[in-house]
Amino acid sequence: MTIAAHPLVARARELADGLLSPAAERVDQEGVPPGHIEAVKRSGLLGVSAPVAYGGSAAPASVVRETAEILAGACCSTWFVQTQHQTPVLTLAGTALPVRERLLGPLARGELLSGVAYAHLRSYPRIPVRVRREAGGWRFSGTVPWYTGWGLNDVLLLAGVTEDDEALFAFVEAREQPGLRPSEPMRLAALTASRTVSLDLDGLRVPEEAVALRTPYPRWAAADRPKTRNANPAVFGIAQAALALVEEEYAAALRGRLAEIRRRAYALADHPVPYEHAAERLAVRAEAFTLLRTATTAALVSGGGRAMSLDHRAQRLAREGLFLLVQGQTSESRTAHLKRLAERHDSGR
Repeated sequence: MTIAAHPLVARARELADGLLSPAAERVDQEGVPPGHIEAVKRSGLLGVSAPVAYGGSAAPASVVRETAEILAGACCSTWFVQTQHQTPVLTLAGTALPVRERLLGPLARGELLSGVAYAHLRSYPRIPVRVRREAGGWRFSGTVPWYTGWGLNDVLLLAGVTEDDEALFAFVEAREQPGLRPSEPMRLAALTASRTVSLDLDGLRVPEEAVALRTPYPRWAAADRPKTRNANPAVFGIAQAALALVEEEYAAALRGRLAEIRRRAYALADHPVPYEHAAERLAVRAEAFTLLRTATTAALVSGGGRAMSLDHRAQRLAREGLFLLVQGQTSESRTAHLKRLAERHDSGR
């Protein structure tokens, strides 16, 4: 079966063309509506990587990437809310702890939508969220700087660092409760629609049976680091959507360059040893961002003065492209990207 013929790819295209893309400019200004989330839940896309035994599809990586491109290119805000769901699913699929049997099925089948609150772990040795043990469970204290999908998610996967320098992940209900208070939704240059808040944790109690992962922090960081070196499929989805707004005589060459960078990026992503070719992965990631910026700029130029309107597609795509520049950024990826930008500036003199 080709990627294009896979049922989940077909469903993603149907969802994108029939619902997400036509409403994207309105969603950008008003927020992701519950109806979009319900449609994503019904589509089966929330279980794209989940085990078949739990109601998922266990689709190959190529299908996971293709569906991500389609959704991001149609409505980046909706894509960003639902893409948070994949980390909890994969975390549960890889654990033997009791929470797996309670939540993996509902998450894989799209009965529940999960968010994530763990990116702050990458700021170590600074520890924004600390976890301490108590009888029968754990207490979380600190601040989660970014949490996406508030008011849309059913549960969230929350992470912190224990006194023994372990990374601990646990599921909690995604609602205000004793020890957990959200901020007002943030006003952002892009993806305000994704309902992003910060979370104030003041001794939030989490029972032991809600823990999904507990591992030494260095081991978690070593497994996490390669993920931020690869190009995000959303970059290619938004670039393709932007080029669709450009006259073909100009878009054709850019589309060819995009296809080549995409091919190289996915070949590296499929390499069996994720921590090898680190420098090349970061370089290709930076190349992808450079072409994304070119594609969204071309869409703005093609749109002329009309593209400065907040309800113009080119302007939305350009802002979404800016968001992806910093989404999932680490000090390593930031340095590689800045180096790439500086080298291009020097070569253009």
